[in-house]
Amino acid sequence: MLLLAINPGSTSTKIGLFQDDKQLWEDTQRYDTDVIGGFSSIAEQEDFRLNEIKKVLEEKGLNVKDLDCVVGRGGLLRPIPGGTYRVNQAMMDDLTSAKYGSHASNLGGPLALRLAKEAGRPDNAFIVDPVVVDELMDEARLSGLPEIERRSIFHALNQKAIARKVASDLGKSYEELSLVVAHMGGGISVGAHLNGRVIDVNNALDGDGPFSPERAGTLPSGGLSKLCFSGSVTLGEMKKKLSGKGGLVAHLGTNDLREVVRRRESGDQHADLVFRSMAYQIAKEIGSRSVALEGKVDGVILTGGLAYSEQFVQEITKYISFIGPVMVYPGEDELWALSQGALRVMSGQEKGKVYEG
Repeated sequence: MLLLAINPGSTSTKIGLFQDDKQLWEDTQRYDTDVIGGFSSIAEQEDFRLNEIKKVLEEKGLNVKDLDCVVGRGGLLRPIPGGTYRVNQAMMDDLTSAKYGSHASNLGGPLALRLAKEAGRPDNAFIVDPVVVDELMDEARLSGLPEIERRSIFHALNQKAIARKVASDLGKSYEELSLVVAHMGGGISVGAHLNGRVIDVNNALDGDGPFSPERAGTLPSGGLSKLCFSGSVTLGEMKKKLSGKGGLVAHLGTNDLREVVRRRESGDQHADLVFRSMAYQIAKEIGSRSVALEGKVDGVILTGGLAYSEQFVQEITKYISFIGPVMVYPGEDELWALSQGALRVMSGQEKGKVYEG
């Protein structure tokens, strides 16, 4: 069967065509910031992006009616368990109104539904494992203040896809394993996967966890409070410090780990310290997730773009090798992950879930 996967980003849309589990082609449409900036909201970009996707399909000689299903990246919805969800009206209402936040990924569901309808298969429009997947055990939700509850916001799509791939490579099912998965990219999330559920994970967007190339991660609360009320930063500036201008960007002025490695190798001691500190914080987060699994860990998985760095992987591994086997699956392939989620439902391996707003 033919599956089209759609991954909208802030200034681009990636699409990929799959025949069962084999990718036939991939295309990335990049948009000028002036064009995207001309829209007053994310939702208003829908028609523009749809037409751009259709142009590519026409260039590739693909008739929309040949598609068996269309799957889009999941956007900001209410907290939901992981899985593959059919795009329904409740989901459309929440995504188009940006009820739970505005992000380019909110277009994934609407674009999938529009194309699936044109294909004559409106029931075969899906999203898979959006960032709001919430399967936390109750003990992981509480903070020291009743007013602030810990939230599950993480790289659910890649974490769960890689965990399933590891399970397959081990000849087991995802639902029978205990894994710690560390997604290491512009943001870093470390999840404890127990029998198919992520029972504990750090809020990788603007909350806790290790600092990353662009995010500040967990900060000393006293110092954070003083900075927030010092009068030297606005709320908007503080949000940027937490997500976008934190981590490597704040310390070294770059979000590129390769540049940090080059500086480190040229004798830059500060770059070396920041490099080792980020690896150390990731290792500590992995250790805390192993506690959530009561120390019964079938494997620790390092994935995401930073896992391409052998030096960085080695620096983390020296701290965590005692926890369990360390497996490295560098990079992330969101189009493949989306197609796999849709294929599981289309082939009858899973039942498509229903979103309730």
